[in-house]
Amino acid sequence: MATPLKLKELSKKPDLLTHGHRMCAGCGAPIVVKMVLMASEYPLVASNATGCLEVSTCISEYTAWKIPWIHSAFENAAATISGVETMYRAWKKKGKITEKVKFIAFGGDGGTYDIGFQSLSGAMERGHDMVYICYDNGAYMNTGIQRSSATPRGADTTTSPVGSVVLGKIQRRKDLTRIMAAHNIPYVAQASPSHWLDLMKKVRKALDVDGPAFINILSPCNRGWRSKTDDAIALSKLAVETCYWPLYEIENGVTRITFKPKEKKPLEEFLKPQGRFKHMFAPGNEHLLKQLQEDIDMEWERLNKESSTEK
Repeated sequence: MATPLKLKELSKKPDLLTHGHRMCAGCGAPIVVKMVLMASEYPLVASNATGCLEVSTCISEYTAWKIPWIHSAFENAAATISGVETMYRAWKKKGKITEKVKFIAFGGDGGTYDIGFQSLSGAMERGHDMVYICYDNGAYMNTGIQRSSATPRGADTTTSPVGSVVLGKIQRRKDLTRIMAAHNIPYVAQASPSHWLDLMKKVRKALDVDGPAFINILSPCNRGWRSKTDDAIALSKLAVETCYWPLYEIENGVTRITFKPKEKKPLEEFLKPQGRFKHMFAPGNEHLLKQLQEDIDMEWERLNKESSTEK
């Protein structure tokens, strides 16, 4: 019998990512991972790309993971878990294993949008029965807050610094969720830890799929975003309510928005608490905020046109 997605019942489930890891206080990534693992009703095997999550949850002989877990290089988490999944299928054919097991890969945006994109794309195209979870904090946070292709336009990073000539990153962020949907895989979604029920429902859908699935999950980083250490959920919620991070899914080619704000908030409410956007609110830089707002409005309008009204 399926475990209900109710807080009382979920609270009885064991933590599969334990306390005692060394992620930064207030980091969004362990919140995301705990939700993902708690949603699963299958035994899991995970691979984890090099990054904040990997280096801080498994140090020497100590690990916070209570599932079989493999540290992969920055670029090959998807290839690693696709190999494990292939071995599992071979063992099932030989009768060496009968249990239903699911396979999951975790990677940050650096190891997913950029360095690991080739292995991710290949695994999706080959059709492995796996779920890839990207915890998107918008930069290479583990190695010094360098810009990635997930970094939003205008953000101040160590490799797209704000100065007298260039005011932060000049390019728009890559829309990886749509790129993954273009692989024609059964399930793609975007989620946020602020909307836990929506997130966990999507994880269950992804795990129930017979084939590849991808979920992109916002993961606030107070160190890189230069925000407060206790505002990961508040910022995640603002990202959704301003439509910077819309919640939607693409199931068998059909797009559906899973949460629509009753009143779409101005983007500045999401940007103001973050020091990486401080320069946008300086006199003379109003055009930066206007440009980013126009980007978000255009994407939200496009998503609404593509979205099915069916429930």
